[in-house]
Amino acid sequence: MEEIFQNSYFYFFLVMLIYGIGDVLGVLTKAKVSSVFVVMLTFLILFMTDVFPADIIDQAGLSSMADMAVGMLIFHMGTTINLKQLINEWRTVVTALISMVIVALAVFVLIPFIGYENAIVAIPVLNGGIISTQIMSEAASNANLAVPAALAAILYAVKKFAGSYPASMFGVKEANNILEKYRSNPEDPMFSMISNETEKDNKGFAIRKQKYFTDFVCIMVATFFSWVAVTLEALIPQVNMSIWALVLGAIMGYYNLVPARILDKGRSSGIISMLTYAVIIPSLANIDFAQLSSLAFQIIVILAVTIVALIICFYVLPGYKIIGSKPLATGVSLAQYLGFPATYLISKEVAKAVTEDPDEQEIVLNRIMPSYVVGSMTTVTVFSIVIAGIMVNFI
Repeated sequence: MEEIFQNSYFYFFLVMLIYGIGDVLGVLTKAKVSSVFVVMLTFLILFMTDVFPADIIDQAGLSSMADMAVGMLIFHMGTTINLKQLINEWRTVVTALISMVIVALAVFVLIPFIGYENAIVAIPVLNGGIISTQIMSEAASNANLAVPAALAAILYAVKKFAGSYPASMFGVKEANNILEKYRSNPEDPMFSMISNETEKDNKGFAIRKQKYFTDFVCIMVATFFSWVAVTLEALIPQVNMSIWALVLGAIMGYYNLVPARILDKGRSSGIISMLTYAVIIPSLANIDFAQLSSLAFQIIVILAVTIVALIICFYVLPGYKIIGSKPLATGVSLAQYLGFPATYLISKEVAKAVTEDPDEQEIVLNRIMPSYVVGSMTTVTVFSIVIAGIMVNFI
């Protein structure tokens, strides 16, 4: 009997069952309930109640490939971004940097309620990803500060689904706005430029070399450039692998050296997205009820105050003017809570939720995905690590 329920196929089925439930709820609620939120909350509950083993991702046989899939998906995403569009995302970068400052100021205001050490640890964790979390958690542990060290780990896991609902909500608002404009005037130069450029690139690529890019060739190319990105990071540690992969994908796609959406062409984007998603899950297994309850007040206050501060600054006050859209600016400001691949997944989810038309989905993705992903990479990579390197000196 034990063999029936303890093998890779069974654990893989359980993982995909949770993913599937999240997707169905995301579609049924038109992304009002984010599938990313549902999946992470479900895994967190099942881990804490010992229904799922902590190593379920490993037992499902996903761990090794999950780590490799990240670079492949980022390269694939890069092939969808026009280089001119990527350069134009400077507004997103500025918005993301300002949002990091707002979060830091909001946490400093909370020092009387959450304590000095907790505040110092929380700022880089909210701004960044796993590297910033590791830096702050290790520093707190070395200073014999057990509570701040635990706060870093729990806050890193919890912030992802705390930010996923509002990021998805504002993404839907932006998507509906852009679709309303498109449907009322599809001949608007903004939309014709996107569709004409995409059509031109796809046709130009198809005529010359489309037939050579079979499923295996597409996967091979994405894997090769992931390796190049990792190698460049080793040579230039100041630039994260994810940035190299994104830029390489943008260059190769822009010059028609590889197909746009290369993993879609290779009919493998679904499985690679699933594997990348699996990278997030294990961090939730390190939390138990005792930790969560003892730090619940600090976590709730930190997340509530910082998220409200971001919404006020970018949706109520004129902070949105940098990007020019209230929903999009607010969504970008929340990207630091999510990181990649969550921002990518939410962008895809929003596009599917608001329309079933593939062309309209493309319009939505071209509007939301570059900003969400560039926003998360701005905060979670280089800048958050720099902030962690500064803040660690104050513990």
